[in-house]
Amino acid sequence: MNNPRVKNLRRELLSDNWYKLEKLTFEFLSNDGDWETQQRESYDRGNGATILLYNQAKRTVILTRQFRVPTYVNGNADGMLIEACAGLLEVNNPEDCIRKETEEETGYSISNVERILEAYMSPGSVTEVLYFFLGAYEERMKTSDGGGDEDESENIEVLELDFDTCLQMIDKGEIKDAKTIMLIYHARIRGIM
Repeated sequence: MNNPRVKNLRRELLSDNWYKLEKLTFEFLSNDGDWETQQRESYDRGNGATILLYNQAKRTVILTRQFRVPTYVNGNADGMLIEACAGLLEVNNPEDCIRKETEEETGYSISNVERILEAYMSPGSVTEVLYFFLGAYEERMKTSDGGGDEDESENIEVLELDFDTCLQMIDKGEIKDAKTIMLIYHARIRGIM
């Protein structure tokens, strides 16, 4: 934290129930040279990783479907969301994390992952940096049915979908998850699929 346009940053903990929600008060030097006092809320859930599993020969990808209560209360009819495999880093580095999450959620044990980018997904209020990966899969890599970690109350359905169908699902609004859309379009732009 080294920005000369920010001073007197104060933090007030609002909630530490699931993750940390803080009220941040600070002074910011505006473009016209005046110091403005501003307040924001910041949600710290840690950093995460996500991966698009793809099979070039079959032209398929592995995605998941699970209930996401924030989408449900915001108008997503049944709250079910189709997404790329993802998880929080916890103590692992991004590569180790995404390998572990891939096996837990999808049942595929992969060793080679390619980090392609990192991004803030909602920088106005959430501190999370998300690390994006690609990983090729084959049937021989399937070690279980996946479905997620029972201790985390995950009820994940594993989907193997045709890549072109995924593009159509984005166009139709059937895939609405930002990280998944970014990964699918990245694979398309790079000519992987």
